[in-house]
Amino acid sequence: MPRSHLTRRALLASAGTAAVALSGCHRSSQRTVGMVPKGSSNLFWQTVHAGALKAAREFKFNLEWNAPSLETDSSRQVEIVESMINRRLAGLILAPVDRKALAGVVDKAAVQNVPTVIFDSAIDSDKMISYVATDNLAGGRLAARRLGEVLAGKGKVAILGFMLGSASTMEREQGFQQELAKSFPGIAMVDLRFSNSDRSVAMALAENIMTAHPDLGGFFADNEGSSTGAARALKSRNAKHIKLVAFDTTPQLIDDLRTGWLDSIVVQAPFAMGYKAAEAMGLHLQGKKPLAHIDSGVRLIRSSDLEAPDVKELLNPDLKPYLGNRGAA
Repeated sequence: MPRSHLTRRALLASAGTAAVALSGCHRSSQRTVGMVPKGSSNLFWQTVHAGALKAAREFKFNLEWNAPSLETDSSRQVEIVESMINRRLAGLILAPVDRKALAGVVDKAAVQNVPTVIFDSAIDSDKMISYVATDNLAGGRLAARRLGEVLAGKGKVAILGFMLGSASTMEREQGFQQELAKSFPGIAMVDLRFSNSDRSVAMALAENIMTAHPDLGGFFADNEGSSTGAARALKSRNAKHIKLVAFDTTPQLIDDLRTGWLDSIVVQAPFAMGYKAAEAMGLHLQGKKPLAHIDSGVRLIRSSDLEAPDVKELLNPDLKPYLGNRGAA
């Protein structure tokens, strides 16, 4: 073969090797952001994950998703966050289980120059670049107004809450009680119990409340676990006359809404929440300044709303493009 052909072939081979090396270098240098929700098993967090992955793709950073097995396990969440900080990830997106317990690691992230976006629940630290969340006070007020209307402004109601220390659900409870006192003084709030998002515990608590208050008119359950447990309790007592306003959705809760076991559901926008949280981080990594506080949206859904196209999209987002078969539910 002529020397010129050998030289040309060698140059082409060399160029190809360089291109592969540069491509590999580009992939390995793509920044990684850690995202730590309160949990990962229920549909809400899966939908948050999908929204965050969409934004991560658009802003070209890797998303490392890790969560405690239990939504009440603040100690495990601290361990996960500390590991991400120690590995010097490019950023941290956190939904704190407990506003006090996670404050220290967020402060530590700031000292280590790891930017943090807080989402879903507030935290007792100002060391964040953005806070993305549902207006939980507004969500609680929506639930109170709905129960006040369906009970015609009189009767007894109770709250099934998530846990003490969870800023998001405490705000829902606060908004509910404030609106009830302001707009429906004829309705008495007779009990507030916490299920720690355990459906069996929530069911038992709801049954105990119904036994203690046989004339109970309604429940407000302020997260998915409490809502599911309360619905099961109503079914076990055949107590469809007791009005239940739920918070967050699953296919079962949607079916309970269709069949009248739920009066209504206060619905967040978890896909938008995940997207906006990761978008805020992406903007920061590009040297831009995200908004300090971003409202991801909340609305109340009744059974008559279920066929509306925008409600269908909100309740059943297509997760498969982001989560694969994990998004089939």
